[in-house]
Amino acid sequence: MKELFHKYKEVISYLVFGVATTIVNIVIFFICKDILGIDYKISNAIGWFLSVLFAFFTNKYFVFASNHEDIGSFIREMLLFYWYRILSFVVDMALMVLMIEWLHISDFWAKMVTQVAVVVLNYFFSKFFIFKKKLS
Repeated sequence: MKELFHKYKEVISYLVFGVATTIVNIVIFFICKDILGIDYKISNAIGWFLSVLFAFFTNKYFVFASNHEDIGSFIREMLLFYWYRILSFVVDMALMVLMIEWLHISDFWAKMVTQVAVVVLNYFFSKFFIFKKKLS
């Protein structure tokens, strides 16, 4: 069991922090929308921005154990992280609008479905483009 955990530690960590990031996103979305009365598109953007900030630090330090050599490399990783998250945000927002406005799916289920697609995209982007290991 221990060997299996070490073999898949990165994926397991990503899933754990991905779930935490998703919870941050969903909670902020519904607080903004239902409690503060903000339009669902703006609520989605606020939830996205804050959850991406949370995800950057958890992915950098706990999932991919990426160490930066200087402030420039730290900023580069953060900019790449946000760039690729913007791409997945476009997918997120497009799916939300499609499901809510065209397919008339409840915002709850639309949000749940979009988060699955976003988690898969974000892992791919993080693993292969943002926190990729340097070849020695």
